[in-house]
Amino acid sequence: MRRKLMWVLVVGGMSAGATGYMGTVMATPASGFTSTSLAVGRLGEFDVMHKLVWDDPDPTTSKKNVWHSTQKTKGDSDLYVQSNLWVPGGTSGWHTHPGHSLITVTAGTVTAYDGADPTCTPKVYTVGMTFVDEGGDHVHVIRNEGAVDARTITVQVLPAGATRRIDAPANPACTF
Repeated sequence: MRRKLMWVLVVGGMSAGATGYMGTVMATPASGFTSTSLAVGRLGEFDVMHKLVWDDPDPTTSKKNVWHSTQKTKGDSDLYVQSNLWVPGGTSGWHTHPGHSLITVTAGTVTAYDGADPTCTPKVYTVGMTFVDEGGDHVHVIRNEGAVDARTITVQVLPAGATRRIDAPANPACTF
């Protein structure tokens, strides 16, 4: 009986150690990346919808242009305005967020990779370009693959009190 208990303890300890090691290996922390909160605020529930219709500027058509924007939350939200900096070679590490982000590149170039993309196809964003990270289970990494610093301003809407960043395993198709 004593021998069996010792065997269970040894195997259990090895399993726990391996699990801890795998968690460390699979984690993809940021490197050469700094994110600074410029503003943080709490919002109550909201439901905003805007629709704008205007005439097409081409006088030969009667076409209308339509723009529509909707955002609705249930429960309180936290709004973050973040200033992000990547040095050359910097990476955000693979991660996700519990809510969505609107990201505008203000300097340099950033390259985003999707955690579910089996081809690891880069999406390159340069100064003045804006993109959306839908958050939730959208695992991604943003890297500076250029020779100069890259900067973005990000606006995030997250569930109130939620952790802003959730580390995630790397996409195995991405070999960097």
